[in-house]
Amino acid sequence: MARIEFDRVFKLYPGGIAAVDDLSLAIEDGEFMIFVGPSGCGKTTALRMVAGLEEITRGEIRIGDRRVNDLEPQDRDIAMVFQNYALYPHMYVRENIAFPLRMQHLSRADIDKRVQEVAALLGIEKLLERKPKELSGGQRQRVAMGRAIVRHPQVFLMDEPLSNLDAKLRIQMRVELVKLHRRLGVTTIYVTHDQTEAMTLGQRVAVLSQGRIQQVAPPRQLYLHPVNTFVASFIGSPPMNFLRGRLRPGGIDLGPVGVDLPPEVMGRVMPGKAELVVGLRPESLRLLPPDTVAAGTLAAEIEVIEQLGAESYVYVRVPGIEAVEFADRPGELAGALCARVDGLLDLAAGERIALGLRPELVRLFDAETGESRLAEA
Repeated sequence: MARIEFDRVFKLYPGGIAAVDDLSLAIEDGEFMIFVGPSGCGKTTALRMVAGLEEITRGEIRIGDRRVNDLEPQDRDIAMVFQNYALYPHMYVRENIAFPLRMQHLSRADIDKRVQEVAALLGIEKLLERKPKELSGGQRQRVAMGRAIVRHPQVFLMDEPLSNLDAKLRIQMRVELVKLHRRLGVTTIYVTHDQTEAMTLGQRVAVLSQGRIQQVAPPRQLYLHPVNTFVASFIGSPPMNFLRGRLRPGGIDLGPVGVDLPPEVMGRVMPGKAELVVGLRPESLRLLPPDTVAAGTLAAEIEVIEQLGAESYVYVRVPGIEAVEFADRPGELAGALCARVDGLLDLAAGERIALGLRPELVRLFDAETGESRLAEA
């Protein structure tokens, strides 16, 4: 097992393009760390630098007590699982799993023993005499995992390993990865662009944008206490709603609507300009009886309903409320607010509804910088 440390790591490509920009991060021994972010944010480049597949322009990477900047990949005691499985098509599953052990010149008896142990762990004992072309995507991914596990490495590096699987199989494999990490306890860096994967797998999640870490935190903290509008919009599905607002004594104004905030929220507001971006998760908007008239009530009209069974996402427009588009929405829904409601409710497009806010869930951001205006609780 090993701790991984990035110490002011840069990766510059020709032309001065920074794929990774001043990355400093410590990943603890046995931790499951997720790197998540949009395409081109630097997450895969950072992973490949740990693996030794990309040169480091500046800074240091340490695995355990060793500086690995100049070590060859085979000398770093890491195992990597790729998106495309990278299995040898002419070899049987048994041979694929055994390959790294043969490169270590282990005895035949030791190799057979470890292959059987790994196959039993992953439930692929009956696949050992098949070739990769005879396997499903999920089975191939298990074989790729087996080839990584069998080496007993200090570190696992996983580069979007589930992206080629269908949705149902991805969910199943996520559960199996969590159980596997719990049993093996190997330090793991897992790269994904899928924030659902990030939230369900990671003990901690590092959110990257343009080569820089935006926030590193456990999944629940990322969701409830994002440090800026980028994290708030990237983490969560559907993404957070953003509205133009203004700070006032005891609460905020959203155009024509005033909302009182609890003292425990107001007590955390950091000094700054009165103008704000107000963040509302879909579940922080609650449906009220249609004729409700009360302070903080939003009179809205439904534009689109996404029915998902137990819950529905209702996209609405509120006259006088200015939405801010930090998060992607389909063109016709730009500026609409999304509320998460009971899927059993009988609602229809064009219907007028009333929405209330859960004030304890309101998040406040600086209108110019996008940084959170709420101090940590």
